Formats: sequence, C-alpha cells, structure tokens
Amino acid sequence: MKLSSVFVTSLSVAVTALTALGFSSQAQALTFSGESSGVWGKPTPGGMNTNPIYSGVGTNSFSWGDPDDFGTGQNQLTFSGDSFSSEMGSLFKIGDLTYFNGSVTPNTSVDFVPLNLHVSFGDRVNVSEVFNFDFHLKNTPNDSPNPADNADFVYVGKNFGNRNFTFADKKYTLELTGFREKGSTTDVSEFRVLEGKGTTAAIFAKITEVPPDSKTIPEPGTVAGLSLLSIYLISRRKSANG
Repeated sequence: MKLSSVFVTSLSVAVTALTALGFSSQAQALTFSGESSGVWGKPTPGGMNTNPIYSGVGTNSFSWGDPDDFGTGQNQLTFSGDSFSSEMGSLFKIGDLTYFNGSVTPNTSVDFVPLNLHVSFGDRVNVSEVFNFDFHLKNTPNDSPNPADNADFVYVGKNFGNRNFTFADKKYTLELTGFREKGSTTDVSEFRVLEGKGTTAAIFAKITEVPPDSKTIPEPGTVAGLSLLSIYLISRRKSANG
C-alpha cells in the first residue's frame, strides 16, 4: 500500500520541525552568570590554644595568632569573590582563597575556622546557594633549622556537596569541583606554605543538567510525529482487514 501524498507531506513537516528544534537548542548554548562572596565564621580554638587571638569573623578576611615582634604578621585567610559567566557543562572559577603563613606565639592560634560561601545567579535564574567549608589549620612550632619543617598547613575536605535548582522547567546541578593553586590544573585538599610566604588557590564549579526522568512526557514535536505514525498504522490495518 502506498502512502497518500497528504500523509507524506504531514509526516515530512513533523520530522523537519523536530529536527530544526533539536539543532536550535544545540546552537543556542545556555549560559549562567552570577557572582560569589564569602564570610568567615567563629573559629574553634582547640585544646592546645589556651589564649586564642583572632579577628575577621563575619568578613571575608580572617586572621589569627599573636604575631608578637617576629616581623611577619599574623596568619591570614582571605576569600575573594568573583563574577562569572559560563556555559552549561564548562568549568568556571567561583573565587580565590589566599593563605598567608605568619609567625605567631604558641597557644594563640585556632584549629578550625568555617567559611560560608554564597553563590548567586543573575535575575534571569534568581537562585542563591550557600556552601559551608570547615578549614583545619595546623601551625608548627618553628623550631627546626630546616625551613620546610616549619611550614604550616591548611586542610580542606573534597566533599563540598552539590546544589540543585530549577530554571525554565528543567533541573540543574551546581557542583563545586575543588581548589587549584595558581598555575596548577590539579585539585588539592591542603595548602602547605613556608613561614612568611603565601599561596592563592581558585575554587572551581560546574553546572550540569539533571537527566530527565524516564517517565518524562516526550517533547511536543515527538508527540506530533508519533500521532501521525499511529494514524497511518491504524489506517493500514483497516485497509488490510477491509
């Protein structure tokens, strides 16, 4: 049995429209824009630090320890927020973490300090998410003739957690992928810095689309194509049984 010219034309239009829709969505890459900021919370001194000295709670720059007259200043962590604009699926920088290792007197440091990282998108998406980090600070006694043995450490876990949000009826995931020191392409979970020196690490993120549920209703173009095909099958069956 030959297809009628009317059916062939209708089916061709449906397939053409569906194909055009697919290429259009690929050609117009979805871009997300926004900015980040961060503030430090109240630290945990730890059992050894009987006289903790610190400042900067509620700001983006946290300092700790009594620098006395060593001449290098306090230890310091600073988070610098950044604006971003990135296509879906691409890695982009959220902000920079700078660590300076000063020289401080014993028992005046802290062991842990939290950072609340706030990421917000523009008006088009209107989404804000908060990530909580807990940095472990390890301060050495600086009693070795080898400078490398007197280096201090800042540890940060790799499990940052993801955040889901919805835009234009689709679900997306915002994932913080990790910290990378300047000039490196490898994620790190600790920063090791000599006395009187500093380092800067960028924190990166990625946005991906959440795969649709298997029960999701097909796109309108697909429904139209299936409807036309169903009409043809029903018509052919009636003709065969005719």
